[in-house]
Amino acid sequence: MLDVIWIGGNIASMEAEAGPWGAIRDAALGVKDGRIAWIGPRADLAGPPETLARDVRDFTGRWITPGLIDCHTHLVYGGDRAREFEMRLEGASYAEVARAGGGIVSTVKATRAADEATLLALAAKRLAALTAEGVTTIEIKSGYGLDLETELKQLRVARRLGDQSGVTVRTSFLGAHATPAEFEGRADDYIDFVCSQSMPAAAEAGLADAVDAFCESIAFSPAQTERIFQRAGELGLPVKLHADQLSDLGGAALAARYGALSADHLEYTGEAGVAAMAAAGTVAVLLPGAFYTLRETKQPPIDLCRRHDVPIAISTDSNPGSSPATSILLMVNMACTLFRMTPEEAVAGVTRNAAKALGMQATHGTLIEGKVADFCVWDIAEPAELAYRIGFNPLAVVVRAGRELRAESSKA
Repeated sequence: MLDVIWIGGNIASMEAEAGPWGAIRDAALGVKDGRIAWIGPRADLAGPPETLARDVRDFTGRWITPGLIDCHTHLVYGGDRAREFEMRLEGASYAEVARAGGGIVSTVKATRAADEATLLALAAKRLAALTAEGVTTIEIKSGYGLDLETELKQLRVARRLGDQSGVTVRTSFLGAHATPAEFEGRADDYIDFVCSQSMPAAAEAGLADAVDAFCESIAFSPAQTERIFQRAGELGLPVKLHADQLSDLGGAALAARYGALSADHLEYTGEAGVAAMAAAGTVAVLLPGAFYTLRETKQPPIDLCRRHDVPIAISTDSNPGSSPATSILLMVNMACTLFRMTPEEAVAGVTRNAAKALGMQATHGTLIEGKVADFCVWDIAEPAELAYRIGFNPLAVVVRAGRELRAESSKA
């Protein structure tokens, strides 16, 4: 006996091999013990729905998609950087802001000063905006502490966010995000500190699911990044990378060489980097919010990713400086309008490919039997509406592990 069965509407399973959108018309979806136990055309059910499940829900006229996944965020931080937004509009570049003492290091000061309860309250508001648009899984990075105490504080807050919200949270240790003031001019010494103290402490406390780094001219060199990746491997943690955002330092190829789950940003990545990612199975995570906010003109290598069959994920990059965004649906639209992705590619970017970018493709990202029952019910006539509309949230119900987090009051 199923716990619940959803009947009557249409499903975009996002299974790549199942045709456009993985669409199932006049569908049924059965849930048991938090997993998908049956999915297919309603006509193929073994009997009347009422005899197959304890509860029956009718979603006629609507679409179900997998729960949305925001696979790259910096959600836990203190303060804001509205003044830097003004500076950029006055002509300062992202790199110039960073060199003037703004950027990441300014958020580090505010995050170090904030206590855990304050950080949790601030991040919970940001997460609420994302869950209201169908996000059921999110990745949250550290990287605004750059000392042992604050890095662990950020990661603890991220774990607590998952516990109190019902959303699945994956954490990434991003100690190599910038060089803190106390190590100014001594970046190699700071990498020593990360490798010997803060990264092992995060791993020992069970607070990190992966390790990330920022490989860029204003952050860390490929050689320094490689040291981070080597230490992560010793600690048994997979890696990710902020790569080739402002210049091509070979970050994508470096990430691929270490079997990275993802390489993110990628505006300056060339064909050699994309080919390396394809060979390694590394996902390209594109961040249209940062592209938009920084008014970038260099497009990420969409066509190269298509040509080499590199999966493309989309994320908010929610952070206080380069992408103060808490709308996953806007990112889906931007992926289409700014990067010329198709609506199906963009939605795959926040479902199937986002799951792969977190190493969760076996359990999340598509709707098939056996996977976790994370899904959204949308008041839309066709799934392309999720990419087409701006400032429009058609979410009716969100289900996490078979449990409704937001639902209408009536039942079938």
